[in-house]
Amino acid sequence: MIEFERFTLDNGLRVIVHPDKTTPMAAVNMLYNVGARNELEDKTGFAHLFEHLMFAGSKHVSDFDVALQMAGGVSNAFTNNDVTNYYDILPANNLDRALWLESDRLMHLNINSRSLEVQRKVVIEEFKENYLNQPYGDIWHLLSKLAYKVHPYKWPTIGKELSHIEHATLDDVQQFFAAHYRPDNAILVLAGDIDLEMAKSRVFHWFGDIPAGKMQKKNIPAEPIQTEARLLEAEANVPLNAIYKAWHMGPRDSQNYYVMDLITDLLSEGDSSRFYSALVKESKAFVSADAYISGSFDNGLVIVEGKLAPGVSMKMADELLTDQIELLREKIVEARELEKVKNKIEAYYAFSEINLLNRATNLAFSELLGDADLINHEMNAYLKIDAAELQKEAQQVFSPENCSTIYYYSKK
Repeated sequence: MIEFERFTLDNGLRVIVHPDKTTPMAAVNMLYNVGARNELEDKTGFAHLFEHLMFAGSKHVSDFDVALQMAGGVSNAFTNNDVTNYYDILPANNLDRALWLESDRLMHLNINSRSLEVQRKVVIEEFKENYLNQPYGDIWHLLSKLAYKVHPYKWPTIGKELSHIEHATLDDVQQFFAAHYRPDNAILVLAGDIDLEMAKSRVFHWFGDIPAGKMQKKNIPAEPIQTEARLLEAEANVPLNAIYKAWHMGPRDSQNYYVMDLITDLLSEGDSSRFYSALVKESKAFVSADAYISGSFDNGLVIVEGKLAPGVSMKMADELLTDQIELLREKIVEARELEKVKNKIEAYYAFSEINLLNRATNLAFSELLGDADLINHEMNAYLKIDAAELQKEAQQVFSPENCSTIYYYSKK
């Protein structure tokens, strides 16, 4: 059980305090409720761009990382479709340093032509390196666009097009910052050698004067139900042919999320998984095969993919993957196999909770999903899944008309 307390400042900043006196360290996790799904279709990649701009200096700090390192700390951040998350680890007796830095860049971020140009170049290079020039790097652009027709998940976090970042103006990014970087759109978690009263005092000191922003209604269109199978064929300079199949699934806060997560582990987690045993080891049709979920806040995707062994046709590969999916729909999973997968998930959660930063980040995510206490009950959501529920959800999600497939060919 992860113990915590929470309070909210008058400006709307939600704060969670997780004391842990077994460590001399503190984790400061600042989660903003903004991701790629909050972008305009002609201005994509902005959420990720801000992940970089937030380290470009603020009114009182020219270099965020250097200022934190001088207090013995380190920091980093990540962006996805739904959130942008910043975190710091430092000695607990230097907690004020992290709170000062986080509050200063929230209230006085230094957004100017120079900082925009510097970070624009960094992001453009990242786009080219990871999504344009890397083998299979464009798959998320192709798959997102194929599976989603209305919802902003139809473009990946890096952005729909490179030109959107290339042409971003100072006014564009200032408007994005004003709209989303507000205390009432953030969750701050303090974990480690901290007590509640001290946390209240220090958070109020550093964040209490920051005004709440103007709340904007988030009109995110729901993706219509997919009613027919979709197929895209692509070709690129890649070493092996590959196949990708995606089905729409439920949102992150639904029971369907846990069932699909468990199913993908059953399919591809470890050398005793179904994919490895049937597709790689026995048939030798694939050199690798994987299954995973997007884990999106809104309706997400469950994805299977594989790299084909030389000489294996795309038709044969598709049939073999489909056979594995159909097994889930047609046949009840044996109790021993289900128990094995649950044990792996239980072990993952247990090890994950050892890490102080993981606890801080997961508390922030759980709070954004509706209740920080969710972190203490998620394992039960997995454990209560039985074979009948697994089969029922598989029958609903893995219908042929709900599937988007990409045949990704290697250029001869």
